[in-house]
Amino acid sequence: MNWRIVSFAASLVPFVIIAISFNVKPEDIFAVGIVGFLAAFAAMMCKLLLQGVKFYYIIRVFHGRLETFWKTIFVRIGSEFVTLTTPMFVGGEVVRIYWMNKRGINTAKASWIGIFEIVTEVLAAGLVSIIAGIVAIISGYSAIGMLVLGTSIPIVSLWAGLFFSTGKKTYQVPEIFANLAVRIRKEKGQQYIQKTNQWMDDICTMSRENFRSKDAKRAFAISFALSLASWLVFGISFMLISSGTENTVSAIDSILAVMAGNAIGNLPITVGGSGLTEFGVWAYLNHLAEFKLELPENSVEWNTIIAWRIATYQLPIPIAWFLLMKMALRKYQKVE
Repeated sequence: MNWRIVSFAASLVPFVIIAISFNVKPEDIFAVGIVGFLAAFAAMMCKLLLQGVKFYYIIRVFHGRLETFWKTIFVRIGSEFVTLTTPMFVGGEVVRIYWMNKRGINTAKASWIGIFEIVTEVLAAGLVSIIAGIVAIISGYSAIGMLVLGTSIPIVSLWAGLFFSTGKKTYQVPEIFANLAVRIRKEKGQQYIQKTNQWMDDICTMSRENFRSKDAKRAFAISFALSLASWLVFGISFMLISSGTENTVSAIDSILAVMAGNAIGNLPITVGGSGLTEFGVWAYLNHLAEFKLELPENSVEWNTIIAWRIATYQLPIPIAWFLLMKMALRKYQKVE
């Protein structure tokens, strides 16, 4: 886990840079107030809880009972440690697939369930982010609006396009990569390609079987609704923490700004979107029409943004790590 510690430490670097650049002191961060700070933290934990409920629901629909309600939720929260400490917020789904596989679900089915879950997550977040981008452009904040749309639309299109196309098309490893693997690894390379192709074929078969059923369509609608609710709860976290400052943000502005920041944080530049997310929130709330970092009058200050990021990002990480170790990666016997 040493590289995870390095990742966590690296996520702090943007805070230091922002604090030095804009002369933000510790007392400025504490000035937001303990009530708003804890409320923002609670909103983030509520988001993670709703994601856990959705994960439990999807497993029950497509497989049946796998683990208890709370254990499944804790595993989902624990997997967020990986998500929060990697660029583009990826990796958590691998933990969940591994956990399901160890509990008796075959790899292809576990992968399909994991993909199903993450697609509803991406679509819900992408929808709100795209709305935020459109609102920004209509309001004249073209720079931040175009940046949000430029990150949201490709991600949503890629995930949705690949997932829904598996119901009509069977994907295989591209021939150029297959030949390269065989050339480098010989027989083992051939075996890897065959196993990967079989895995992809099984996933596509599951998509074709499930996309036709009413249960799958209902599960998708409910899962999407839960995802949307979780992102909206997360979105109001900035409103909660700003309530203790001079520049209180409305619920709508908070949701749009947070989701704009989340979209920009998906760029594969920093760990967990650190620095990018904060910039996105700041730029959206301060109506950035062109790229510059001077603070306008009556702007949302950086101390509020840093405090919000600590409450909704830095604090949940050790909690997720604890649950990852205790629940998702603990030793147990495979269910027969």
